[in-house]
Amino acid sequence: MPKDWDAHYLHQPPLSQPAFVVAAYAHRLPAGPVLDLAGGTGRNAFFLARRGHPVFLLEKSRVALEFVQAESNRHRLGIWALEADLEAPDPSLPPGPFAGVVNSYFLHRPLLTRLTERLLPGGLVLLEGFTVQEAARRGSLASHYWQAGELLHPPSGLHLRAWAEGWMDGHHRTWAVWEKPV
Repeated sequence: MPKDWDAHYLHQPPLSQPAFVVAAYAHRLPAGPVLDLAGGTGRNAFFLARRGHPVFLLEKSRVALEFVQAESNRHRLGIWALEADLEAPDPSLPPGPFAGVVNSYFLHRPLLTRLTERLLPGGLVLLEGFTVQEAARRGSLASHYWQAGELLHPPSGLHLRAWAEGWMDGHHRTWAVWEKPV
């Protein structure tokens, strides 16, 4: 049964800290807009917008979208919160080009092949998520978790710039930075 993301976001406080890979590599993004896939309540979007990047946040939950838009308006940040079902067979993505794409704790492998064409030359894809080892620890479905070493192999047209995998804050995670060559 699919997760009820509206209920999820109604019953938990928004996360305030960006994903590790976003905090560590945001300074390497070229100037320009960023696409935040399944951005939830905007922890990465707010971090990037405060650093001058216009952000297009795509999210399925209307609760999360309303929160992001209200907070963005209140703080006068350039964040556009757009409703999107990224697990649909052919989800609509803004065309870009983008300085970066953030994919944090969301996994829908068919989207990965569509990122290269949306990046500016020198643009980055910042990815982070849980691994199948974490899925086993939690007793969760492994299909929503990254395989060991999977992020070492970016889609055609992108190159690996940084990667790690292991225990972080008590959870088995992986992250990577992929770059579109100049």
